[in-house]
Amino acid sequence: MSLRGWGAAALILVVTGWWYSPLSPRVPAFAKPASGYQPNCPAPPTVADGEPPLQSPVPANLGNFKLADANLQPLAGFSVDARVLSRQDYNFGRESTLSPTDLALGWGHMRDDDVLARLDISQASRWYRYQWRGEPPLPPDEIARSSANMHMIPSDHATAVALHGVHVGSRVRISGWLIEATSGDGYRWRSSLTRDDTGAGACEVVYVCSLTQL
Repeated sequence: MSLRGWGAAALILVVTGWWYSPLSPRVPAFAKPASGYQPNCPAPPTVADGEPPLQSPVPANLGNFKLADANLQPLAGFSVDARVLSRQDYNFGRESTLSPTDLALGWGHMRDDDVLARLDISQASRWYRYQWRGEPPLPPDEIARSSANMHMIPSDHATAVALHGVHVGSRVRISGWLIEATSGDGYRWRSSLTRDDTGAGACEVVYVCSLTQL
């Protein structure tokens, strides 16, 4: 390949990377409702300012959320007021058709600048990781209880736009439903229902009714 060809290929890679990045004006498509289903995402009880995440029971009259790619069974209402510690967008893989973005969120002392300055935080492959040098800025179990990686499923275009505009360091309030996604071919993706767990299966899968930057 000529030098000009290498330059053109490099330019294409740069533009493609930008187009799929959070800096791009492109808003990822949200998962469309199943044919004939009227989408409805009623907000659960809302967490008070500065409080830990609020989990609430599912009302008896709330049915499943039926999407073209999966059936979402609500497991609990969920509302969180948190700081965005990291975000990672996904464009490939089955989960990306439902959840284009993961947010690592922190509450309590995991919103404090002096704590976060002593942590290295990253996301990859639908995981959230943190590490420190020397002594941890908080007891490790408090770090685990006060932060989590959450898979965001926008319920409509407005929510997808709001999710696309979230940046690291933002304070956000997110309300929706922790869900289990299933489909006829045996696919299953289930949310954690506790903030105390770590490792595989510890992430929340959130069908987002509303997202506001505070």
